[in-house]
Amino acid sequence: MEHLVRFDVAAEPVRVPTGTLLSEAARLAGVEIGQPCGGQGRCGRCTVQVLEGAVRRRSTLRLSPEDVEAGYALACQSVVEGDVRIHVPPQEVLERRLTTDLTVTEITVPAGYNPDLDQTIRRVPLNLSEPSMEDQTDDLSRLLTGLRSQAGFTGVTVSLPILRKLGQLMRDADWQATAILDVRELFDGRALEEWLIDVLPGRVDEDEPLWGAAIDIGTTTVTVWLVDLVSGEVKAQASEYNGQIARGEDVISRIVYAGKNGGETELRELVLGTINGLLETVCKRASHKEFGGLIEVKPQEVVKAVIAGNSTMIHLLLGIPASSIRLTPFVTAFNQAPLLIAGQVGLKINPQGVVDCLPGVASYVGSDITAGVLSSGMDDTHRITLFMDVGTNGEIVLGSSEWLVTCACSAGPAFEGAGVISGMRATRGAIEEVWINGGSYETTYRVIGAGPAGAASKPSGICGSGLISLLAEMFMTGVVDKAGNINTQLETPRIREGEYGLEYVIAWGAETQHGREITITHTDIDNLLRAKGAIFAGYRVLADSVGVPLEMIEQMLIGGSFGKYINVEKAVQIGLLPDMPWDRFQFLGNTSVRGAYFALLDRRKRERIKEIASRMTYIELSADNTFYDAFMSALFLPHTDLSLFPSVVLGEQ
Repeated sequence: MEHLVRFDVAAEPVRVPTGTLLSEAARLAGVEIGQPCGGQGRCGRCTVQVLEGAVRRRSTLRLSPEDVEAGYALACQSVVEGDVRIHVPPQEVLERRLTTDLTVTEITVPAGYNPDLDQTIRRVPLNLSEPSMEDQTDDLSRLLTGLRSQAGFTGVTVSLPILRKLGQLMRDADWQATAILDVRELFDGRALEEWLIDVLPGRVDEDEPLWGAAIDIGTTTVTVWLVDLVSGEVKAQASEYNGQIARGEDVISRIVYAGKNGGETELRELVLGTINGLLETVCKRASHKEFGGLIEVKPQEVVKAVIAGNSTMIHLLLGIPASSIRLTPFVTAFNQAPLLIAGQVGLKINPQGVVDCLPGVASYVGSDITAGVLSSGMDDTHRITLFMDVGTNGEIVLGSSEWLVTCACSAGPAFEGAGVISGMRATRGAIEEVWINGGSYETTYRVIGAGPAGAASKPSGICGSGLISLLAEMFMTGVVDKAGNINTQLETPRIREGEYGLEYVIAWGAETQHGREITITHTDIDNLLRAKGAIFAGYRVLADSVGVPLEMIEQMLIGGSFGKYINVEKAVQIGLLPDMPWDRFQFLGNTSVRGAYFALLDRRKRERIKEIASRMTYIELSADNTFYDAFMSALFLPHTDLSLFPSVVLGEQ
C-alpha cells in the first residue's frame, strides 16, 4: 500500500510504500535532512515533527517522552504507516567557504624539475601529410604513423571518443595538430603504455600551460591544487567541506549509509559534486588578464589528476562497495587502483584524462598516509619518527627510511566539533582557543573570523582546537578532575545542571550569535576523553609493538589541516600528544595533497609512494586486548600513569 507524505518545505508531496523510512521519503521529495551518523539513529540531528498521520518509531534515542508526545521522530529510524504531514526544522548549513580556503599553502617547485623527464604527460606537435588519391592512408593510421616517426611512440592506445572527432579536427587544422599523451615508462626507458588523451588543432607553444590537478579527499575536507605541468607551479588552491558529511561524519557512518538503498550512489555523487565544484573554483582563480584579454582556464583542459584519500573515501569515489572495510577481518576491495579515465570516474576534466588514485596500505590506512609519509620526508630520514594525521580517523606511522609500521584508531568526529553539544567545525564564529581564570573560573576566548587587531566577534560554537584548549584549561584550573568529572563544589554560576545534565558555560547567551549559551557537558567531555585516549593508545601500542619507547622518538610530525592548529602545550596537558620537548613537534598542514602534488609532477615520486605502501607493516589494533588496555588507561587526564607526563605533573604543583 502506498501513502502520501507531505513535507512542509517541499513543493509537492510524494507517494511511498508502507515501511519507507521518512529519510528516504524526504530524499525522494528533494528535501535535505542531515544524517551525520549515517542514519544509525545515534546523533539525533535528523529529528522532524509529525504534524498529522502515523509513523512507527524504531528508535527514540535522544528524544524525551515529551518530544515523542509532541510528534518528534528521527527521520532515519521512523517508517511511514499512513498518510503523513511532516515539519522539517531548519537544517544545519555549512558555510560554503572554509575560513582557511583562501589561505595559500606555500609550495616550492622541486629543484631541477624537468617535465620531459620527470612526469608522464607528453605534448607532441605533429605535422601530418594530407590524404590524396595517391595516399589513401586512413586518418588513424596517419596519426599513429606521425606519432611513431616524429616522436618515437610505437604503442599508442586511442579511445573511441578521440576517433570520433579525429577526421574533422585534422581537416579543419590542415593536418597540423598537437597530441597529448600519458606515457608510462620503466626506468630503463622502455615504454609500458602510451595513452592518447587528446588531439588539439594546430601547434601549441611549448611554454603554454598544461594542466593537472592534485586532489586530497578527506573525510571532512576536500582540497584541490591546480598545477601547470610545464612549469610545475601550483597556480590555484581551493578547499571545501566534503559533501558526504550530511550522510555521515566519520567513515563508519558513511559505510553504513552506503549499504542502504541508493546510499552508495548518493555518496559518490556528493563527493564528485564537491571535487568538480572545486575544479571550477581553481580554474576561475587561475584565469587572468593578459594583453587586455582574459586568459580563461577550463576544467576540461585538465589532463591528469592524482588523488589521495583514505581507503573508504577512494572506494566511495569509485562506487566500489566499502562494506568489507568495517567487517572482520577488515579487508579492502583494493589498495592499489588501476589507472582510470576521468570520464569513467565522473571527474569533469578532459574526459580522456588520466586519473591516478595513489596506493594505500589497508582498510584504515589509505593513500592520504602514504602520500603524507612521502611529502613529510619521513621515508628519507634515519631519525626515528612518529607521523600522525589527526582527524575523524587517527592514522599513525612509526619508523624511518629503513622501516615503517602503521596503524589506525577510530578517534571519532569529536575533534571535528561533532558529537559535542555546542561543537562546530572550524568555520567563522567557532571558538578556537579558551582561557579560564584560575580564581574566578571566568572564561576568555578567541573566535575564528574576529576582526582586525582582535576585534570582538560573537561565537556560535566551539571547534576541535578550542575543545582541546578548553579541556586542558578545565583540568589545569580544577574545573574537572582526572576522570573528567565536573567539580560541583566550585563557587561559579558557570557550573550548572542543564538540559543534558551537568555542564560548564563557556559563553553566555548575550555573548553569542544565536543568543543561546555555548556549553560543554559531562557527556561531551567523555567523548573527548575517548577520542584523545584512542589516539594516545594507538601510538603507544604501535611503539611498544616494535620495542621503541616514546622517549626514543626523535621527531613527531603531525599532518592534516586540523593538526596545524593544535596548541602543543594544551594537547600534552590532556594526554593527546606525548610529553616531549616542543622542538620535536612539527606541524605540516595537509601532507596528503602535497604528496599528491609530488606524484603528479614526478613519476619517480609516484613510484616511491608505491614502495612506501608495500614496505609498511600494518598492525591491526583490534587483533588482541593490548589496544583496549592502553585505551582504558588513557581515559584520564592526562593518563593513569602520570610518569608519562612529567611536565603536566610539574604544572599542577
